[in-house]
Amino acid sequence: MAIIKWTPFDSWEDMEQLWRNFQLPAEKSFVPAMDVYKEKDSLVVKTPIVDFDPKNIDIEIKGNVLTVKGKTEKKSEVEEKNYYRKEIKSGSFSRSVLLPAEVQEDKSKAEYLDGILKITVPLAKIAKTKTVKVAVKKSKGEKVSLQKKK
Repeated sequence: MAIIKWTPFDSWEDMEQLWRNFQLPAEKSFVPAMDVYKEKDSLVVKTPIVDFDPKNIDIEIKGNVLTVKGKTEKKSEVEEKNYYRKEIKSGSFSRSVLLPAEVQEDKSKAEYLDGILKITVPLAKIAKTKTVKVAVKKSKGEKVSLQKKK
């Protein structure tokens, strides 16, 4: 049997999953899942946030960290109901994710449709690298050879 080296965290996703497991139970907190992908010259972040009023969702991008916060208020409830299960809660959430590239925060936009929040953030324009050729000169009395020695 081969010995396999154990690496506890192969990626940031593993670390985030571990962090989610140590957070409060679902009935006390809500942490929305997020998909982050590249589309043309932008990063797109999608997250399902059902039953939230878009007015109560705040989005902040600082550096390369995107933070989404939201809250929902408890509607008046009839106390006479005999619940067998009560899982719909009111409250708030906050989720931050490190974006994988430099972005233009001021040009980002967001839309909320059918319970899905879609945030589009343009990638920052990075100057292209330039290749420079270096000329080799020989000094007095020194030979420059580019051939392999035998």
